[in-house]
Amino acid sequence: METVESLKRTISTVDDLKSVVRTMRALAAVSIRQYERAVEALADYSRAVEMGLQIVLRGRHDQVVKAKPAPRNRLIAVAIGSDQGMCGQLNEQIAALALDALSNADNGDDHRILLAVGAKVASSMEDQGLRIREIFPVPGSVHGIASLVQDLLTRVEEWQALLNLDHVVVFHNRHVSNTTFVPHEVRLLPVDLEWLKRLQGREWPFRTIPTFTMEWSRLFSAFIWQYLFISLYRAVAESLASENAARLAAMERAEKNIKERLEELNVQYHQCRQLSITEELLEIVAGFEALTGLQEARQKDTVRKRDSRRFL
Repeated sequence: METVESLKRTISTVDDLKSVVRTMRALAAVSIRQYERAVEALADYSRAVEMGLQIVLRGRHDQVVKAKPAPRNRLIAVAIGSDQGMCGQLNEQIAALALDALSNADNGDDHRILLAVGAKVASSMEDQGLRIREIFPVPGSVHGIASLVQDLLTRVEEWQALLNLDHVVVFHNRHVSNTTFVPHEVRLLPVDLEWLKRLQGREWPFRTIPTFTMEWSRLFSAFIWQYLFISLYRAVAESLASENAARLAAMERAEKNIKERLEELNVQYHQCRQLSITEELLEIVAGFEALTGLQEARQKDTVRKRDSRRFL
């Protein structure tokens, strides 16, 4: 049975753990908002790129029609997960989504390149039998997303040139709310032809129509690169928000469990303390009774001796 002192030490330790969990919960909530703002900030940038494409594609219907989709059985896949723990099944869900999508694609290792962002998601994918060619570290803040995206796009271009792989797909978690997310698949390449046609047919919102002097193919490629950058940046930011959402949910569950454990420990502590006090009182009473009995015995012995001397 635990003593009062041991229970006090346990309660103190659990209180310290509760403070740590509360701090991690607050950090996760703050991080979620930072990544949400990063995604929101992409809206104006994305709109500017779409308007640029709209101008470039103006009067170029033949260029879009000639574009052909790349074969799906030759692809580059990018899986975005986490490097840290305490985020539930986030990495396992991405690995399952990637395995399902790549199985349907019906291609082998010679016709696909798998890149992973995060050591844990890479481990989960390898457990599923998928071969990872390269692992990228997960950025620790919003400021590190841009450099990661540039590195990923550079590696994608290198693999495209080396193995003639034109289909690029990204697996990541889409942030839904503070504690929820869903696995999501995004196709980066080939670019959606229907989307380009819609841009061509969209009405220009201003009176003056811009013109350009750069070579058409170079300008079009530059805007497509920006489109890829935005899409991949959004995927990374949403994945990081989802990671923190998973961690926030885990910390909320941990805080609830710690609170319940503290309640149990406090009940045990008060019961143990009450029992200890009761035992001390019983010892005092027993000692008092023993002392009283001894005094009575001495008094009786004194009376007996006095009476015996009287008869003598």
